[in-house]
Amino acid sequence: MTAEQLQALIQSHLPCEHISLEGDGRHWYATIVSAEFEGKRAIQRHQRVYATLGAKMHTDEVHALSMKTYTPAEWAAVEK
Repeated sequence: MTAEQLQALIQSHLPCEHISLEGDGRHWYATIVSAEFEGKRAIQRHQRVYATLGAKMHTDEVHALSMKTYTPAEWAAVEK
């Protein structure tokens, strides 16, 4: 899977203000910003992202995904 394919998959199920991905095709590192993360703890945010991947995680198309998740306000504070 390419970074573009993974990004499209996540964005098709989760509205993202920002998403960046780095990886080798199986192991990925993502930064994801979404208003849907408002009021959610980190584990809930990660579960929401994993839900967008569905069977891709179970079939090993995406072996590992490490992520940093932010709300738009959190992201604005990080970017300053």
